[in-house]
Amino acid sequence: MLTIGYIGNGKSANRYHLPFVLQRKDKIRVKTIFDRHPENPLWKRIEGVEYTDKVEDLYNDPEIDLIGVCVRSDLHYSYAKQVLEHNKHCLVEKPFVETIEEAQELFRIAKEKGLIVQPYHNRRFDSDFLTTMKVIESGKLGKILEIESHYDYYRPEIPEGVKEFSKNPSNSFLYGHGTHVIDQILSRYGKPDRINYDIRQLLGKNRMNDYFDIDMYYKQNDGTELKVSLKASYFRVKPRPTFAVYGTRGCFIKETEDRQEEHLKLFYMPHNKDFGIDLPRHYGILIYYDEEGNYHEEKVISETGDYGRVYDDLYEAIKNGKPKTITDEQIIWQMEILEKGIEGLE
Repeated sequence: MLTIGYIGNGKSANRYHLPFVLQRKDKIRVKTIFDRHPENPLWKRIEGVEYTDKVEDLYNDPEIDLIGVCVRSDLHYSYAKQVLEHNKHCLVEKPFVETIEEAQELFRIAKEKGLIVQPYHNRRFDSDFLTTMKVIESGKLGKILEIESHYDYYRPEIPEGVKEFSKNPSNSFLYGHGTHVIDQILSRYGKPDRINYDIRQLLGKNRMNDYFDIDMYYKQNDGTELKVSLKASYFRVKPRPTFAVYGTRGCFIKETEDRQEEHLKLFYMPHNKDFGIDLPRHYGILIYYDEEGNYHEEKVISETGDYGRVYDDLYEAIKNGKPKTITDEQIIWQMEILEKGIEGLE
């Protein structure tokens, strides 16, 4: 069994981690959760789990293999470092840390101690992303020319409520949400050859970062470039398609995002067989010409997403010595993109 403890007992732990871990009781056990105020819990207690207001109870427990850090992002680095120094593997909510130097320091400590530390990049296992990649890999679109990924909201009250720009980078839209879509592309295509940035404060200077548009370019074998555009805004009343892919023989459009978060917010949990599953109205549309020149337009049944696959991979890495799927190199690439993107905002 992989035995886990958590630092933090808020929305992150209870909505995005525990529901998936509790579906894996054959190989994963949640033993202890650190909560600063266990006498006044905001979330329902889990039967069989110990709750404590002493983080040392996790650090000093020889049964605990892995500790998940699910606290405010500016505390990620300090807690992750403490976890590693107490010889525990560490999973950190996104954004991982605030600087490349902090990431490199954590990786150095982990390597010296033979431990694993990584961020919780659950969005690699979004249904819309997995479906889009499967369509690309099918070859039906021919040579891929352009990929667009959109992560839109209409939440004007959030940027309107911020009256001064925080120098804490993890408070930015790019760090808080851009990290998802950046990681998805890095996980499949690697480090881009060049990048164009358009990171904005739509309400003006001294306001929050509420918009990003990042173009990543990859050289292809024939000398041409694949363009991947990552776009997001807090001011999109009608969201753009989550993915749009254009190739030499056609296109694929996925209008709707993965439904796992939608269900989690409704407390409709992963033990339900239809959890996170797209209905036919959510399916993406594939339009293409085949090699004989025949036109096709069809719906693509969505792949099944599962945030818990992060834990499956961690189990294999910690218990069976398999390589990490979320690599140190990928995280450093991401930190470079985030740091460069946030430069110049004021």
